[in-house]
Amino acid sequence: MDDNYLERNYQIVQGKMIEEMDLALEFGKKLVDSELDAGIFDFVVKPIIKSFYNYWSVHDARIGTLEQIKIALDCGTYLVKNGMNQQDFDRLIEENFPKYFKNDQIYRQCKKNHKNFNDLKRVTRETFITQVRETVTFLKITEDLDNYNDLVRAAFKTKEDAYQSLMRQLDLNDNCIKIVEKDSAILKIPTGKHIILKVLRKGFIQTKKYLLDGLDEIYG
Repeated sequence: MDDNYLERNYQIVQGKMIEEMDLALEFGKKLVDSELDAGIFDFVVKPIIKSFYNYWSVHDARIGTLEQIKIALDCGTYLVKNGMNQQDFDRLIEENFPKYFKNDQIYRQCKKNHKNFNDLKRVTRETFITQVRETVTFLKITEDLDNYNDLVRAAFKTKEDAYQSLMRQLDLNDNCIKIVEKDSAILKIPTGKHIILKVLRKGFIQTKKYLLDGLDEIYG
């Protein structure tokens, strides 16, 4: 394959993933504000929760997610350049998942000695595997195109194919949230855990709707 196609696709997918990340973080910021304004919280708790989310979203979450995006795309690039064989795929997952996981908010914000932590780690690994497979699907496209919508239509010939791909990723995200909802004690956050859980759930619902609406726009 001509590397020009690969570089083009890399830039398109990276740009879209960063855009979706920033949108999700902005959803969260607005939801935190609305939840705090709607609830009964004293003047001490409110600024603590807001400060935590604002710092976390700008520094920890954004930086960690940017690194995860790079890891997934770099793995996909290697597989496209060298051929998508199962042995190389398994090796790349094994070598890169530890770094991917250390940049995940589950690793950073959850208690590693909690009984449900390994369940979260397992789902995160499945998420990483799915992301790498999807990056290969996008990166290998050689048709002439110049935007993300064109790339999606080239990668998935029908809306149903694109929908199934999206739902695989969304279901994994949903599973992680459900595990945390089952026992919020897994969170390291010192205060406002119920607010963070509500924001996670509502943010997921908003992001899911945004992505599904995006498919309607792409396929008409």
